[in-house]
Amino acid sequence: MIGIKVGKVLEILKCNINSTEILVEINNHNYKAINYNRLTGDVKIGDSLLLNTTAVDLNLGTGGYHFVVSNLDSPNKDITNGGHIMKLRYSPYQIKVFAAEEQGSIFHDIFNKFKSLNGMPVIIGTLHSMLPPIIKVLKTYNKNIKIAYIMTDGAALPIDLSNTIKDLKEKKLIASTITIGNAFGGDLDCVNIYNGLIAAKEIIKCDIAVVTMGPGIVGTGTKFGFSGIEQGNIIDATNDLGGIPIAVPRISFADIRKRHRGISHHTLTVLSKISKTRAVVGIPNFEESKKEYINLQIDNTEIQKKHKILYMDTTKTTEILENSTINMRTMGRDFQNDKDFFITAGLAGELGIKILNDPQLEILK
Repeated sequence: MIGIKVGKVLEILKCNINSTEILVEINNHNYKAINYNRLTGDVKIGDSLLLNTTAVDLNLGTGGYHFVVSNLDSPNKDITNGGHIMKLRYSPYQIKVFAAEEQGSIFHDIFNKFKSLNGMPVIIGTLHSMLPPIIKVLKTYNKNIKIAYIMTDGAALPIDLSNTIKDLKEKKLIASTITIGNAFGGDLDCVNIYNGLIAAKEIIKCDIAVVTMGPGIVGTGTKFGFSGIEQGNIIDATNDLGGIPIAVPRISFADIRKRHRGISHHTLTVLSKISKTRAVVGIPNFEESKKEYINLQIDNTEIQKKHKILYMDTTKTTEILENSTINMRTMGRDFQNDKDFFITAGLAGELGIKILNDPQLEILK
């Protein structure tokens, strides 16, 4: 079930405090690998490493990386102080985190005393690639807005894998990160989405929270067999806690797969079958042919009966994203090759700003 091989470090390609990208040699062939420094310690040229090669062996979309399991030249590690919440539980890779809500945490009582999100907007995406356009639009409208990013465990589990997060934090575009479920490595770790949202509101003191999974997504081509289905549960959790959920629809006319054309079946399934409560959904005012295609999808699924569907002008969001230097890619496509996808995500940010500026916004009624 796991591909394991031993390789030797040939070169350090990139290094930061939390992760190191390296070139390793395995059986006279060279491969890229990622070492999570907080898990497996530092590595240096010449070290022999135990590597998980499973994803590359299967030609999966992980960027072509192996992952370091252990440094055989420095295999022993002592556990750090504090915390007792386990992630990746009962697996050989289980790790300990100091969760924000556990009994020994200074924040413990905050969770028990929590009352409500008080109408805080929560933007809920499915793909990690939705994050840059959302954040860029939010910060362009209000450079002082405080944003918390909550990373779920629907895809990558270590937040250190995300170059997007590194970039957004370095540019001070997001204030803090929270990892929930079995995802780990955020500025705060929480057990689930409920406490993740509470931490965003009461500990980070954010103005708005953005929730997506990490890099990657699991899909099977079946109606319910995709990890983005979590969007429906997050919509409900946000409503349970008194927030305003803004669901980001996955829209593309560049994807050649019919099930993802227009509004993806992922979004249609979540909004029609999974979420039990209402979300606000921004749809771009497309040209006529695209509008007709999307209107037919909405009518066929009747999602407008449960959710607040808002058709929005895209002029300002398009201008922001076209002039942005922030890296945007989804499924191998950049902004110019999939504008509809990125503009739709950016509109969720614009919608978040509108709600922040006027919680009693007439269009929400």
